Amino acid sequence: MQKHWWQETTVYQVYPRSFKDSNGDGIGDLQGIISRLDYLQNLGIGAIWLSPVYRSPNDDNGYDISDYQNIMKEFGTMNDMDELISEAKKRNIRIVMDLVVNHTSDEHKWFIESKKSKDNPYRDFYIWRDPKDGGVPNKLESSFSGSAWQFDEKTGQYYLHLFSKKQPDLNWENEKVRQAVYKMMNFWIDKGIGGFRMDVIDLIGKQPDKMITGNGPKLHEYLQEMNQATFGGKDMLTVGETWGATPEIAKLYSSPERHELSMVFQFEHSGLDQQPGKEKWDLQPLDIGKLKKVLAKWQTELGDEGWNSLFWNNHDLPRIVSRWGNDQEYRVPSAKMLAILLHMMKGTPYIYQGEEIGMTNKPIKDFSEISDIESRNMYRERIAKGYKKADIIKSINTKGRDNARTPIQWNESAQAGFTTGTPWLEVNPNYKSINVQDALNDSNSIFYTYKKLIQLRKDNPIMIWGDFKLLETEPDIFVFERIYQSEKWLIVNNFSNDIHRLQLPDIKPGSMIIQNYDHAITDVSNLELQPWESFAVKVEE
Repeated sequence: MQKHWWQETTVYQVYPRSFKDSNGDGIGDLQGIISRLDYLQNLGIGAIWLSPVYRSPNDDNGYDISDYQNIMKEFGTMNDMDELISEAKKRNIRIVMDLVVNHTSDEHKWFIESKKSKDNPYRDFYIWRDPKDGGVPNKLESSFSGSAWQFDEKTGQYYLHLFSKKQPDLNWENEKVRQAVYKMMNFWIDKGIGGFRMDVIDLIGKQPDKMITGNGPKLHEYLQEMNQATFGGKDMLTVGETWGATPEIAKLYSSPERHELSMVFQFEHSGLDQQPGKEKWDLQPLDIGKLKKVLAKWQTELGDEGWNSLFWNNHDLPRIVSRWGNDQEYRVPSAKMLAILLHMMKGTPYIYQGEEIGMTNKPIKDFSEISDIESRNMYRERIAKGYKKADIIKSINTKGRDNARTPIQWNESAQAGFTTGTPWLEVNPNYKSINVQDALNDSNSIFYTYKKLIQLRKDNPIMIWGDFKLLETEPDIFVFERIYQSEKWLIVNNFSNDIHRLQLPDIKPGSMIIQNYDHAITDVSNLELQPWESFAVKVEE
């Protein structure tokens, strides 16, 4: 198997609006990111996944793009973008651009033209259909609630939008669309970026008339064409967001001989705390046994035919320490345990901004505090259906996207040092006790656990190439081995608030690699694990 830089690095996701504001307007920007590159270099990451900074009316926080080759004014200019790429490169950090090509903004020039008439040259850049029986063409629904079809009075047809009505879906069956997208991608490749994160890329092969959205029959044909026309042969990191992927499907995307993508984000583990067959808002307790089974499946079934991405958080998911850890009395050990567990698996790890200091969800009490379009739509829809307000708020506080988007807590000064103005989204009130400055000053902080894990990956091939083996233990204990050549590591995680006994009589622990409690581990035949305890040790033969 050919080795690539992206298999050995750790990626850090920056959500620009919330990272660092340089000019006091309350919105994070490119100069703010540049000002914190030394911090990211200190952490040790090798790539930044940059959420969209393209020109956008901001209906969905930048994922509705009106101009792919311009920068949103509140983020800065193209000169700032060029500077970010250059300054990051000086620190051996590559910039991975967020690529949103399933849809555009309705303010993109292509869609403005498309709406003018049925015979406009850009009409078929989007998906238009006649009314059926006086109403919508079919029952396809938007991910943001309601029908996926929006009627246009002027031309008497509906257009498809699998997300907001201001995010019309591109028609990938039109070769002109594909060529226009590839030309835009090459514009960014020529600027020296390190790759692309591809938003909902599994939807571009949709066949709406057949009610097919994800994993359509021509999806992989399009990706192979994209590869050949753009990043193929350039050793760039390309990761697809694929909500419906199985290991078999993931192999189609990431198997090297297929010439598609480096890897995909799969979300099977992230749906384990929702009721089967229902929406993400319909909660159920996390079953650690099921989590072990899902993660082990992805570790073993991809084998060398594909490559794993490893992540707990992103801009769409709540803070992991609040979701599956304990963000109160065990915030620090549980955050460290979640880090050790994830980074010790096989694949490329992704850190979402603030995760490295253990930032938490920010609970709300009222609709007026919600910024995110998805949560706002869900709230209105569920109120209309008779749901209790308290239950809706509980779901939003658990799974809402605003939780991940509160500004980074840099220090304990006003607005957590994020801005000198009024932040676009309220800062979490716990910033005085959870912030970067305090983390850097405390040698035992969560930050230094992440820093050590990143360095361990650089120094130990076993973390990258080692085989994964799940060991049978009681449900709340997550234990696995990594095996490479003549070396074996044992990774132990107590995924609970309780003390548990670990009994592995046939394993002799050797030198400690990393741990979140400071005590020696000389015997694992009958070991008392503290709440959220985690460690990795070498195994002696």
